Amino acid sequence: MPTLSMFYGIIIRMQSESGAQHNLPHIHALYGDHEVVVGLDGEVIEGDFPKKQMRFLQAWISLHEDELLANWNLLLAGDGYFKIDPLS
Repeated sequence: MPTLSMFYGIIIRMQSESGAQHNLPHIHALYGDHEVVVGLDGEVIEGDFPKKQMRFLQAWISLHEDELLANWNLLLAGDGYFKIDPLS
């Protein structure tokens, strides 16, 4: 699963399944022992995250929604992905 970005100890990944039907567009985020799956609309699909890190994550998603969707489409087509700037 490619890593798109990392900031404040949060690792952002996106599933790479070329040509596969794979739910709605979403990311996987890891922070320590926590993992959460979040739609590109910022809604939690499954998992949990500490509140502070969830706020950081949702702010980052909001800032990079277009880039995330572009990466989703690239990965779905099997065309790779690109890194996204961290939250600073």
